[in-house]
Amino acid sequence: MRQTTPHCNTLQHTATHCKTTLHHTASHCNTLQHTAPHCITLQQTAPHCNTLQHHTATHCNTLHHTATNCSTLQHTATLYTTLQHTASHCITLQHTATHCNTLQHTAAHCNTLQHIAAHCNTLQHRATHCHIVQHSTTHCQSSAT
Repeated sequence: MRQTTPHCNTLQHTATHCKTTLHHTASHCNTLQHTAPHCITLQQTAPHCNTLQHHTATHCNTLHHTATNCSTLQHTATLYTTLQHTASHCITLQHTATHCNTLQHTAAHCNTLQHIAAHCNTLQHRATHCHIVQHSTTHCQSSAT
């Protein structure tokens, strides 16, 4: 029986080792069984995630383009407001220039009238002088006869 005892001990040791290994293997297998559905879910989710990343990137690019376009429109609106102000100022200046041209025309007309009036005054002065001379001549001729 003594010979059987070492063989028995070996078998018991092997059985214990086998039991421990089987326990670890079963535990590992349970972990893998639990992890497998999660892994399958992740595999199914990955393409969806890639699609979302693509759509999100596209949407982000669209938003960036829209923001750039908005900035351009704001700049254009500011420029438009400036141009409107300038146009209004220009219209005021045109109105002033037209008024100034009218005044210049009136002044030129007035200068012409003043020149005519001066000429008229000269003619009136000569006519008065001529009338006096005529009156004197008439008076002189009456006295001589």
